Amino acid sequence: MIQKTLKWIAIIFAVLIALIYAFDVDYILKGTRVIYLTGNNTAYLSDYKHFDNRIIEPSPVAEPWAKHNKYNTIEETEELAAINKLRETKAFLVIKNDSIIFEKYFDGYSESSKSNSFSMAKSITVSLLGKAIMDGKIRSFDQPVGDFFDEYKTGFGAELTIGDLASMSSGMEWSEKYYSIINITSESYLTDDLRSLILKQKIIKKPGQKFRYSSGDTQLLGMVIEKATNTNLSEYLRNNFIIPMGFENQALWQLDSEENGMEKAYCCFASNAKDFARFGKLYKNNGKWNNEILLDSTFINKATNPVFDTSPYYGYGWWLYNYNGKKVFTMNGHRGQFVIVFPEEDIIIVRLGDKNQEGDNDDGDLYKYISEGYNLATSID
Repeated sequence: MIQKTLKWIAIIFAVLIALIYAFDVDYILKGTRVIYLTGNNTAYLSDYKHFDNRIIEPSPVAEPWAKHNKYNTIEETEELAAINKLRETKAFLVIKNDSIIFEKYFDGYSESSKSNSFSMAKSITVSLLGKAIMDGKIRSFDQPVGDFFDEYKTGFGAELTIGDLASMSSGMEWSEKYYSIINITSESYLTDDLRSLILKQKIIKKPGQKFRYSSGDTQLLGMVIEKATNTNLSEYLRNNFIIPMGFENQALWQLDSEENGMEKAYCCFASNAKDFARFGKLYKNNGKWNNEILLDSTFINKATNPVFDTSPYYGYGWWLYNYNGKKVFTMNGHRGQFVIVFPEEDIIIVRLGDKNQEGDNDDGDLYKYISEGYNLATSID
């Protein structure tokens, strides 16, 4: 009886595998191995270990952050300690006037531990766009995507611009889901040929009309940048940002596969809190780093202001908020990865962690990190 049961289980398993390959959804097997069999139900902070990555070496001239003369003299409040424990925070960092006021790491993480950025990488990819425009590789936000890919020369695709991708208003057929493996977002995360997958996605609505969150938009943007600059995203990032911004630690950018070598432009840049914070500093300083202009200030202004009146919370690659009348812009990632910037108050807050409660204002964790980080930064002279 047992042998018969095992035989049928083996047959069913073999049929399922055959069907998976027959319908070209073999990425499900990879997802099962990488995600579910590791005890997770979605992408997680250290999953880069299970994927091919492009190594990005740090700057040959590292630029450590200065420490405030009252560095770590102020303890986190009970509320911040509670939420950090509840949401399994791995790093919490507060910088004021380019000096670290507070930093704390949890669960074996340290200042150099790599952590998946998830969608914070979208802000990085948009930064690469700004540089490509500065370099003359891309004419402007208004350049048609069809200049780079013939798939976007007809129908609504012919109206698609690079700015539409950066503002997530492409009209692309895309369903953004993270907890269902049979989904285009999951497939893009697990496929070994990301370029082909993205170019199959249709533009089904008129572009440039309204914001609709889509990782596919950012991935296509990354593909445009790759083609325009004739180099991979990691190399372009290192030459134009990693080196001049003095990154201290090696980073990784996750690939679809070693064979195809396409960075997941919409996610998965593995770095640490202090190096992530450098992008906050760059945008806070209107694109300048040590008096070198890395990004045009006009581009920074466009990126950190709303594109559409109907979505005042998003610019080009950056999320926009208001805290007690103060402007705040952020890099946001799945599971609660945040780089939070108060440009006028010269404050940067970084939170990396495993869990996040989404919500508006007091209902969401982001608002608490904004509030607690701001209070820490302003509690000392």
